[in-house]
Amino acid sequence: MKAAYIMMVVCTVLVVLVAKPQVTMAVTCSPTQLSVCVSAITTSTPPSQLCCSKIKEQKPCLCQYLKNPTLKKFVDSPNARKVANTCKTPYPKC
Repeated sequence: MKAAYIMMVVCTVLVVLVAKPQVTMAVTCSPTQLSVCVSAITTSTPPSQLCCSKIKEQKPCLCQYLKNPTLKKFVDSPNARKVANTCKTPYPKC
């Protein structure tokens, strides 16, 4: 009986350790982070892996960028949508 109780406690501890919630880092919205994507957005150059990672990182900020008239012309361009699609990052619905 005691062995079964100890085994249950050990299993519970293991489940808690394995299933602990993932800690997510807050994203700092900074359009300059997307500067590595300029050539892909302004020309037909394919996006680099760094560009794709920055787009994914800045995804929570894209709606904010679309509200900025200066940034909107780049973020809302057909090429920007193409880059997002190539990077497998869904274009935001704001």
